[in-house]
Amino acid sequence: MFPALETELKQQTLPDPYEDFMYHHLQYYGYFKAERGSLPNSATHQHVWKNNPRYLLSGSFGETADLIPDPLQKEKHLWPTCLSSTVHRQIEAVNRDSLMLSSPLLKSRQLLHDDLGEVNSRLREPRDLFAFFSSSGPLQAPRWPIECEVIKENIHHIEWVPPQPEYFYQPTGNEKVPEIVGEEKGTVVYQLDSVPTEDSYFTSSRVGGKRGIIKELAVTLQGPEDNTLLFESRFESGNLQKAVRVNTYEYELTLRTDLYTNKHTQWFYFRVQNTRKDVTYRFTIVNLLKPKSLYTIGMKPLMYSQLDASTHSIGWRREGDEIRYYRNNTEDGQQPFYCLTWTIQFPHDQDTCFFAHFYPYTYTDLQCFLLSVANSPVQSQFCKLRTLCTSLAGNTVYLLTITNPARTPQEAAAKKAVVLTARVHPGESNGSWIMKGFLDFILSNSPDAQLLRDIFIFKVVPMLNPDGVIVGNYRCSLAGRDLNRHYKTILKESFPCIWHTRNMIKRLLEEREVLLYCDLHGHSRKSNIFLYGCNNNDRKFWLHERVFPLMLSKNAPDKFSFHSCNFKVQKCKEGTGRVVMWRMGILNSYTMESTFGGSTLGNKRDTHFTPEDLKSLGYHVCDTLLDFCDPDRTKFMQCLAELKELLQQEIHKKFKELGQDMDLEGSWSDISLSDIESSTSGSDSSLSDGLPVHLLNTADEGTRVRSLVREDPVCCGATKPLHHNY
Repeated sequence: MFPALETELKQQTLPDPYEDFMYHHLQYYGYFKAERGSLPNSATHQHVWKNNPRYLLSGSFGETADLIPDPLQKEKHLWPTCLSSTVHRQIEAVNRDSLMLSSPLLKSRQLLHDDLGEVNSRLREPRDLFAFFSSSGPLQAPRWPIECEVIKENIHHIEWVPPQPEYFYQPTGNEKVPEIVGEEKGTVVYQLDSVPTEDSYFTSSRVGGKRGIIKELAVTLQGPEDNTLLFESRFESGNLQKAVRVNTYEYELTLRTDLYTNKHTQWFYFRVQNTRKDVTYRFTIVNLLKPKSLYTIGMKPLMYSQLDASTHSIGWRREGDEIRYYRNNTEDGQQPFYCLTWTIQFPHDQDTCFFAHFYPYTYTDLQCFLLSVANSPVQSQFCKLRTLCTSLAGNTVYLLTITNPARTPQEAAAKKAVVLTARVHPGESNGSWIMKGFLDFILSNSPDAQLLRDIFIFKVVPMLNPDGVIVGNYRCSLAGRDLNRHYKTILKESFPCIWHTRNMIKRLLEEREVLLYCDLHGHSRKSNIFLYGCNNNDRKFWLHERVFPLMLSKNAPDKFSFHSCNFKVQKCKEGTGRVVMWRMGILNSYTMESTFGGSTLGNKRDTHFTPEDLKSLGYHVCDTLLDFCDPDRTKFMQCLAELKELLQQEIHKKFKELGQDMDLEGSWSDISLSDIESSTSGSDSSLSDGLPVHLLNTADEGTRVRSLVREDPVCCGATKPLHHNY
């Protein structure tokens, strides 16, 4: 510390009562032997933190009392308003040291006071919840498993809205089906050295991943005439395991499975360099696992040209011809693989291009957005940024609390809550774009946004699985498991993001009603955007869980399909966020599914969704909330009547299919809704259910861990994964 500043602070500050107590307590028991003057003082620390120009976030989290630059000066100004003049004179006459230990009137610096005529003290926010970011310094660097090599380059893409609709590819039926030849007949031009599979488990992490020199994995060009493409995927959210050159302009690609598993090849995101224009390249991904895909109906991959971005401000765009999705016949007796093949012509020679399954949205993208919110003098007043927990790798899981300050305690207590989460499945970046649109609107100065902040408290977890997002997983966390099957878990150390989210919502329910919970996802086989909900068994609220989805379909008719919504609660979905929150008492508990493709509705029919389309859906969620909670219940009752009519038609249709007749006039509303609804589209999530990988490996050596998990929740909660964060 600078001497002049240290002298000034000594003159301005009194020892804090709590710190004084702790000093004597620790010294008494022999745990602290330092001189009193060497103790850190909270008020001094606050003063330095607030006045250091590195930290421009001071007062940026909505505390009225923090708006005065120097909190010590502020507290001095508040003292006369809190104490009578007689008491104030008495205090000034008392020696400082004796005051520290004896005066019950001295207020701790852990308290803050409103700048109002009346006393309204509250605890200061814990300091470790502040200073996530420094506006003048770097963001928190992502932490990677120590097995992962990570290149040093920062990958950044511009946002861009295509001027024309991007239509699906129209299959002709004559698309080529390339024969898979593999590295035996081809040349490996890119391959990751060591990738953690199901035979290993996460142990430790560090910023930058694997220690040592980062090896060049792409081939070495033999001269300017060498037209071999140079591949790379060792960057944030990247995924490509291997590239094999099987012809001059033809490559077979193998995707990397989710770390510590042998499953879930869906998400891809990689870079190619050394391109040639006006020639047709073919790429074939050879190890996809899903038998059905939107690529079969013409969904195109995404491509990004660095030259187009820098010279013409053109970003990600849908590209590809001769697109075909088919079964790979070169099976090895294991699970069948499927292939995606497409052709493309690059726009420039010597360009750097990227391909992706969907528009990437990385952990760094999220942090940049949160930094802008934290540094906004307006938004930061009603959006508080907190650490919900840290992930297995030590990455921060952020929690946003968004609401306007209430005028009275009664008004604050009357506010209902709305909870939104996203990216529990890391490869479903659709969820982040919808979340981005929601946050852009709810943090805006729109009158509707201000009204929503007056009515509700929004709890938002924008990225539930940052580890998976960082390493380029499609579905799992570093525990090698699908987190959206573990919301009932007691394994806090193995599934911290899910455990803390459920616990946060549990505490929220104890203090107020949670009107709506919605977890944002992506869907690989269905078009449009739709919701999965939970049929309500209480006849008093019969069909009420369907009102919000129906309203949303009316507000976004060219994107949201009510017909695709489903409200059946399947046994295999009992561990999902939607079902667990519903069983905790949230009537309107949903999973929002957004297609990786596009729309079959209205004027967007047969076109791909862009990030702007998804962000607009985030706005429509806000708009629908206002309709849903309108004191004038006309819209609500109209939707309820429409739902009853739709259900009656569905029941008639069901009985007609069964060849049965039934008098539905008096009894149709007593039919179980589950009996007339089909199951939701199945996923391979059950393949990644069960114990986390590190415990499963231990359990394979004996039955002790399994018996602990089954019989002793306390012991189970104390079982920690073998991981360290350096």
